[in-house]
Amino acid sequence: MNYIWALLMIISIFCAFTTGRMPILSNSILTGAGKAVELVISLLGAMALWTGLMKVAEKSGITDLLAKLFYPILKIIFPEYKKDSKVSKAICMNITANLLGLGNASTPFGLNAIKEMSKLNGNSNTANNSMVMFVVINTACLQLIPTSLIVLRQKYGSHDPFDILPLLWIISITALTIGIIAAKISERIGKKNDK
Repeated sequence: MNYIWALLMIISIFCAFTTGRMPILSNSILTGAGKAVELVISLLGAMALWTGLMKVAEKSGITDLLAKLFYPILKIIFPEYKKDSKVSKAICMNITANLLGLGNASTPFGLNAIKEMSKLNGNSNTANNSMVMFVVINTACLQLIPTSLIVLRQKYGSHDPFDILPLLWIISITALTIGIIAAKISERIGKKNDK
């Protein structure tokens, strides 16, 4: 990725130099840096709010309740993990944060879930099927309330930042379904090849 960014910067500088637009490029760099800081600050409030709420939910026992609520679904996707295990709770909190569109808030829960899965996998360097499925679910996550996206749309002047929700739900459900099916098919192919 570093090579790609470096190549893009070199091409931009070369094009600006050959077309005589170096002052425009310099101005864009400074303006872009300022806008990046503004964007981070505007997202920070929403992230702090939801991350704090997730921490309160964890401390108050709501995570245990959510783990029990999600367990019938998790049992199908992750059959080897028990209802009250640390893994199930971490997976549940990760999925809950993703449902709320809090990718940054879900990351610590996701890392914790993978760490617990790795322990149960004997700290092997090879991911097991549950770890692969968890990564697939995180990559193609279902977002009921895409908090970050809504904050961005509101910041940039959208009259109705929530109007994209139905389309986003359809896309998220489709991507998640395809991801889970592909992971399950790969798992079965792997089991056949092991025989």
